[in-house]
Amino acid sequence: MYNEAESLPELAQWIERVMKENNFSYEVLMINDGSTDGSWQVIEQLHEKNKCIKGVCFRRNYGKSPALNTGFQRAQGDVVITMDADLQDSPDEIPGLYKMITQEGYDLVSGWKKKRYDPKSKTIPTKLFNATARWVSGIHNLHDFNCGLKAYRREVVKHIEVYADMHRYIPYLAKNAGFTRIGERVVHHQARKYGSSKFGLDRFVNGYLDLLTLWFLTKFGKKPMHFFGLMGSLMFLLGFVAVLVLLILKLYYLHTEHPFFVSDSLYFYIALTCMVLGTQLFMSGFLGELLIRHSSDRNHYEISQEIGLDQ
Repeated sequence: MYNEAESLPELAQWIERVMKENNFSYEVLMINDGSTDGSWQVIEQLHEKNKCIKGVCFRRNYGKSPALNTGFQRAQGDVVITMDADLQDSPDEIPGLYKMITQEGYDLVSGWKKKRYDPKSKTIPTKLFNATARWVSGIHNLHDFNCGLKAYRREVVKHIEVYADMHRYIPYLAKNAGFTRIGERVVHHQARKYGSSKFGLDRFVNGYLDLLTLWFLTKFGKKPMHFFGLMGSLMFLLGFVAVLVLLILKLYYLHTEHPFFVSDSLYFYIALTCMVLGTQLFMSGFLGELLIRHSSDRNHYEISQEIGLDQ
């Protein structure tokens, strides 16, 4: 949470009620993302009343992804459920999400706020964003990638790293880690009761840039030469063809005794630009391969099970 002191007592009571009604053993990790409104003092008071409530306090505001990653590292439960602290996510959804993980065999279940109470200026860009995310990630059954209400099998949160602003693409990260049973559940979206939204419209621009980054790292993160080398070769080939055109034109005008200056031709600048860019792209791929070769996780692969081997 970030500056959600008003909503925390009600949220804690709500979660506690749902846990007792379903006889769940549980812990609540409240990640305070550098709040300045006394949220941490509220968390300390809640912990004194209920030892199942635990907290982490950042020294400053880092963002949602670092907060989630920190929570994932410390989570001990077999099923991990995330939600925002602004009361727009309902704890009453927890039993249904838990059932989909434990009984229906899903690795990750993402909430879908089918009916939202957000303004059109937020919902329309969200729909466009989610359509793009479905197309790029190949996860076609999710309508809301960015919904904060999600449930995970323990193994999922222990094998993914959420960094920068990649919390929007946790299902994509999970898929890349080999967790392919990804489902969706329609959840209730509540109108904001306290405070105001902490996110601006710039998140949509950043979201597309992060999606492009994730796609590139997924496709070419361990083989940069396949991208830069191919692009560089194509650019160099285009420049080489332009050089051949220049050579043919030069020979033609020599036989016709008409003056022809290479620097006056458009093909000269096309050839020069393409060959320089092609060489730079190719060298970028080569340098990328050198960096990957010396990377500590170049041979890191996710293994689900082993049999007959000494551990």
